[in-house]
Amino acid sequence: MVRYRRNFVPGGTYFFTVTLADRSSTALVDHVDLLRSSFRHARRERPFGVEAIVILPDHLHVIMTLPDGDTDFPGRWRRIKSLFSHGLATRLPLRPDTRGRYGIWQRRFWEHTIRDDDDLVRHVDYVHINPVKHGYVGRVRDWPYSSFHRYVRDGLLPLDWAGDAEPGAYGER
Repeated sequence: MVRYRRNFVPGGTYFFTVTLADRSSTALVDHVDLLRSSFRHARRERPFGVEAIVILPDHLHVIMTLPDGDTDFPGRWRRIKSLFSHGLATRLPLRPDTRGRYGIWQRRFWEHTIRDDDDLVRHVDYVHINPVKHGYVGRVRDWPYSSFHRYVRDGLLPLDWAGDAEPGAYGER
């Protein structure tokens, strides 16, 4: 079996895709308050910056920056996933397996180390266009679970960024 090698850069900025085990689930948007709370709790314990984020029904994309000298993004994801899973188990009839896992998340996540400012811009754009790409909305501004709205408030992007698209025009759903 091939072992996946992660790139640990102290204080690095990373793009992540984190996915639910059940790709037909809508748990992330149905329980977005719990997901946000899980992020806040994890950030209080072990700080990290969120450069951009989009939450879709069955997966999310996050660009995260770690503090100087810190490389432990797996520990942060483990904590976020655990907080969300345990919180969800108080809302839904879920049973843990013999190891105490609820099986809500895919075990792995995909990560990419951001190399430079251009790479960061490309990935922020990818995060923000994702709800349009998956056909959930025709305009980026219509998806409520995105840091796009913070970028607009901060004057970094115009409200009509990326214009209008036919739902599903970018491929996947």
